[in-house]
Amino acid sequence: MGANLAMTFDERLDRLAERHEALAQSLELLHASTQDLRASVEVHAAAHDRYLATLMSAISKLLETATNHERRLTRIEGQSPS
Repeated sequence: MGANLAMTFDERLDRLAERHEALAQSLELLHASTQDLRASVEVHAAAHDRYLATLMSAISKLLETATNHERRLTRIEGQSPS
């Protein structure tokens, strides 16, 4: 009976070792996936920042153009017919 109990204990240790190894592999995969995701987010965030900078520049130029046109119209409307 002692050998039978020792075998059961050994089997349990083996199962525990297998589960530990599976968990370690899962954590390694999760870590690699997280690193890939982080790199992807950084690339997309940089592209997003460039897009927003371009958009803000275009809006600023459009505002400047609209302001200049408004000034010209005001100046034209203020002139009396000769």
